[in-house]
Amino acid sequence: MRAVVCQAPGDPPLAALTSWPDPVAGPGEVLIAVRASGVSFANLLVLAGRHQNRADPPFIPGTEISGEVVACGPGVIDLAPGDRVCASLRRGGFAELAAVPRRTVYRLPDGIDHDAATHFPTLYGTAYAALRWRARLQPGETVLVHGAAGGTGLAAIEVARCLGARVIATAGSPAKAQACRRHGADLVVLHREQVFRDVVLAETAGRGADVIFDPVGGEVFAQSLRCVAPDGRLVVVGFADGAVPQVPANLLLVKNVDVIGLYWGQYLGWGRLPSRPDDEARVQAAMAELFAWHGQGRLRPETWARYPLGRWGDALACVSGREVIGRVVLAPTLPEEVGR
Repeated sequence: MRAVVCQAPGDPPLAALTSWPDPVAGPGEVLIAVRASGVSFANLLVLAGRHQNRADPPFIPGTEISGEVVACGPGVIDLAPGDRVCASLRRGGFAELAAVPRRTVYRLPDGIDHDAATHFPTLYGTAYAALRWRARLQPGETVLVHGAAGGTGLAAIEVARCLGARVIATAGSPAKAQACRRHGADLVVLHREQVFRDVVLAETAGRGADVIFDPVGGEVFAQSLRCVAPDGRLVVVGFADGAVPQVPANLLLVKNVDVIGLYWGQYLGWGRLPSRPDDEARVQAAMAELFAWHGQGRLRPETWARYPLGRWGDALACVSGREVIGRVVLAPTLPEEVGR
């Protein structure tokens, strides 16, 4: 098969599209013909050697795919060749074939194409776990979503609306603000023109946001602590800003605030500590609810660009440019001369 193989992480990494041995479905695994693979900021960190999930080279990047089942390994009896699925995987998604543990493979309902399906294994999963499981979001609460025009941000807007919340989103341009509104944001703050802390406090009569979804970190985190409501919850999802913030404990004390971490991979069995026995069932149930919301028209995955596998570098450059709305995908069957 063809695959993007990283021989040495770095900036830039030593990586190229090359021929690689076809994977085989082992016990409890599913072999998938990849039709679309999600490209994310996390891929940039992995290839630079700066992600918490460091891979020993040589490795194939890519953690979310969609495609068709080619073969099932011993012990897998509920899927069959030809079934349409999406999947989460530690690595291996930037390739024509991938072998994935059955526990992180999800059968696709009709009506979800392969590009859209790449949004579910990580983007929607992260938003769902952050807001429903970790923040315990309740109907009628106000949610502040940062980085709202990115793939995870748009997913968070939609999931929050599905859970009955009011959504304030932050975005960096009018086009991104329009996308946030299109996906259900009640109010959008252009953070280059307005101080989001002031807007949130004004819109909530000085109380602040009940839940804050923060994939950015840095100064955004610091200002978020100053506009979170008493008994509010600030969910740390990532550090797109590049700076890992420090928590001023005095603010937590005087406002009864929870700062909550969310690492979606822990529920998938990728954490440094063992996952809980019921995590597999919880994730599968979450995916079922997300697919149901999509069927009701409440989730509308937005794909910004498609690139063939050979233009993986262009796809990553597109993401690093921070102008993407929604997500970028690699399509192994797309002709090499095609792509945004």
